Amino acid sequence: YLVVAADKGTATFSDYANEIAHEYGFWLGDAFASGGSVGYDHKKMGITARGAWESVKRHFRELGHDIQSEDFTVVGVGDMSGDVFGNGMLLSPHIRLVAAFDHRHIFIDPNPDAPTSFAERQRLFALPRSSWADYDSKLISAGGGVWPRSAKSISLSAAARAALGIDRESLAPLDLIRAILLAPVDLLYNGGIGTYVKSSAENNADVGDRANDGIRVDGADLRVKVIGEGGNLGVTQRGRIEFALKGGKVYTDAIDNSAGVDCSDHEVNIKILLDEVVRAGDMTAKQRDALLAEMTDEVAELVLRDNYFQGQVISVSCSRAAELLDKQARYLRHLGNSGRLNRKIEFLPFDEEIGERKARNQGLAAPELAVLLAYSKMELYEVVLGSDVPEDPYIAAALTRYFPKPLRARFADQILVHPLRREIIATHVINSMINRVGASFVFRVQEESGAAPADIVRAYMATREVFGLVDFWKQIEALDNVVADATQTGMIIAAQQLIMHGTLWFLHRRAYLKDLEVSVGRFAPGVGELTRNLPHLLAPAYLEDLEAEAGRLTEQRVPDVLARRTAGMDALHSALDIVEVAGLVERDTETVARIYSAIDTRLNLHWLWRQIAALPADSHWQGMARKAMLDDVASRMRELTAGVFRGCNAEDDCEALLEKWEDTQAYQLGRWDQVRGELQNAGSLDMAMVSVALRELRILVPAGWAAEA
Repeated sequence: YLVVAADKGTATFSDYANEIAHEYGFWLGDAFASGGSVGYDHKKMGITARGAWESVKRHFRELGHDIQSEDFTVVGVGDMSGDVFGNGMLLSPHIRLVAAFDHRHIFIDPNPDAPTSFAERQRLFALPRSSWADYDSKLISAGGGVWPRSAKSISLSAAARAALGIDRESLAPLDLIRAILLAPVDLLYNGGIGTYVKSSAENNADVGDRANDGIRVDGADLRVKVIGEGGNLGVTQRGRIEFALKGGKVYTDAIDNSAGVDCSDHEVNIKILLDEVVRAGDMTAKQRDALLAEMTDEVAELVLRDNYFQGQVISVSCSRAAELLDKQARYLRHLGNSGRLNRKIEFLPFDEEIGERKARNQGLAAPELAVLLAYSKMELYEVVLGSDVPEDPYIAAALTRYFPKPLRARFADQILVHPLRREIIATHVINSMINRVGASFVFRVQEESGAAPADIVRAYMATREVFGLVDFWKQIEALDNVVADATQTGMIIAAQQLIMHGTLWFLHRRAYLKDLEVSVGRFAPGVGELTRNLPHLLAPAYLEDLEAEAGRLTEQRVPDVLARRTAGMDALHSALDIVEVAGLVERDTETVARIYSAIDTRLNLHWLWRQIAALPADSHWQGMARKAMLDDVASRMRELTAGVFRGCNAEDDCEALLEKWEDTQAYQLGRWDQVRGELQNAGSLDMAMVSVALRELRILVPAGWAAEA
C-alpha cells in the first residue's frame, strides 16, 4: 500500500488519492493514503518533530545535559510556520534560539531569554502564516534582528559576532548563513528543505542541491555538539560520518524523522481494521472517525517509543563500537556477499578502513550504525515473514500490542484476522527485538549456533520472558536524567549479554522452542526465584563481586533493588541450567542452586571463569574460542550438579549430598586441586593453560553423568 506523508503541504494530496481509491472501489478505501482530512494531522500532532526530539534528548543526555530542564543554545534551518521547525522549537521551554534562517529571512538573537523567546515562538506558530519578519523586534536581545536574504550586506553587532564566533563586522547574507551553520552553539536543528552540510571529501556537485551550494559547510568544521534532523537530507551521509568521527552527536534523518512515516503506518493499519468493522455493520463511518481522533495521543505514544528505542540501541552500540567492530565487519561482508548491501552506495567502510579504525580503537560511527540497523531489520523481516513465526501463538500476541488500547478492548477478535496480521507481527517483533539487541545480534548468534533466524527470534523471546527483561528495561528507562547515561548503558549491556547467553542456551535445546508458552511457564518461576534469592545462593567469591558491583551502582544513584538485580545478571547465566537440572532430578530449585554453588566454591571455578573471561579476543576466532571455553565450564558444572543427585534419597540434605560426592570423587578432586594450584601460581593463564584446566575438569565428571545431565 501507499503511505503519503501528511505534512502541511501534502495532506490535500492524501484526500485526492483516497477519493480515487473510493471511486474505484479499492479495498483500502481512505486507508490508501494517510493524513488526509480524516486522518492524523502530522503538523497538529507535531509528530515528526517530536520523533526527532527523542534523538536530540538522547544525544544531550549522553552529554549529561537535560534539555527539558536546563537551557541550551540552538541555531536552526526553518521558520515557525513550518511543521518540523515550528513544532521542534516548541518542544522545550529551555531552547535559546540564537539564530535561524529560511528561504526569506535571517534571524539573530545573540542572547535570547528562554521564556520570552519561547512565548514569542508560540505566538508565531499560532498565526495562519508567519515569517521571521513577524517576530516582535522588541523581544530580540541587543544586537540582534531580522534581515531579508535579498540584502546586499548585513552589519553585525559585537553581540552577534560573539554569539556566532566570528570577527567580520558585516557579511553578505550567504556568508552570514554559513556563519550560522558554523556557530559554536549546542544544537544545529534542521527543519528546512535543502542540504546544508557535506563532508570535506565531497564537492557541491556530489551533493546535488545547487540552490544551496553557496552556503553549504563541511561536517568537520561544525562547532555544534549535536545535530537534530527533523527535515530530510539536511546533511549528507558522509557529512554525518565526518561530524560523528570527530565526536559530534548525530544519527541520520531516517532515524530522526521516522515518526511521521511510522504514524502514517499506524493510521493505515488502524483504518484497515476499522473499515472491516464498518463493513460488517458494527460501527458507522462517523463513529470510526471519532474513534480515530480519540486515539491520537496513544498513537503518538506508540510511535515515539520506536524513536526512543532506535536512538537507545544506536547509543548503546556506539558505547561498544570498538569491541563490536570485528563482528560488525563480518556482518557487513555477509550483507555484501548476499547482494543485500552495496557499501559504496551506503558509505559504509570497506575492510581496509575497518582495519585502520581497529588500529585506532575506533568502531562504526552512529550514522553508520543507523544504516546497519535498517539493513538488519529488512533482512530479518523478509526471513521471518517467509517463516511460520507469525503463526506462533506466543509471538502473535505482538499483533494486539501494536494497536491502541481502545481497539484491543473493543475489537480483539477483529485484530486477530487483520488482513496484514502477518506483516504487522513480523514488523513489530523485529523492531522490538533489534532495538534491544542491536544490528549484528542475529548474525552473531547464527555464526555461533548455526540456527535459522526464525528459531533465533523464538529463542530471544523465550529468554526475554523467562528473565523478565521488559520490566527490567522499564526500570532503567525510568532513570533518564536521574543517573548518568553511561550507567544506564552499562545496565543495558549487562542485559544484552544475558540475552546472548540465554538465546544460545535455548537454541542448543531446540525442543523448548516448539511451544514457547509451555517453556516460559517451565523456566520463568524458577529463574524468578533464583533472581530474588541470589545473594543467599551464590558462592562467596561471586557474592563478593555482586556486592561490589551493586555498591558501585547505588553510589551512582541506581535504586538498591535495581542495582542488585543488575549486578546479578552475570551470575544468572547459570540459572537456566539450574532450573533444568532441578526438573531432571525432581528437586526444588533452591536445593539444586545450593549444590551448584557449593561445587563452584569447592572447585574454585570463579577463579577459572575470570581467567577465561580475561583472555584476549581481538579476532572473531579468539572470541569464539573464549566463548567455547566458558560454555565448557558451564557444561561441566551442570553435569557435576546433576551427578551429585544420582542415587540420592529425596530427604537427603545438601551437606549429606556433598559429603557423599566428595567421598566418591576424592582422587579426582585431589588431582584437580593440584593442577589448579599450579595454574594459580603461574599467574594469568593463556589458552593452552586453560585447555589443560578444562581437561582436568572433564575428568571430574564420571562416564555416564554427562549423558544423564
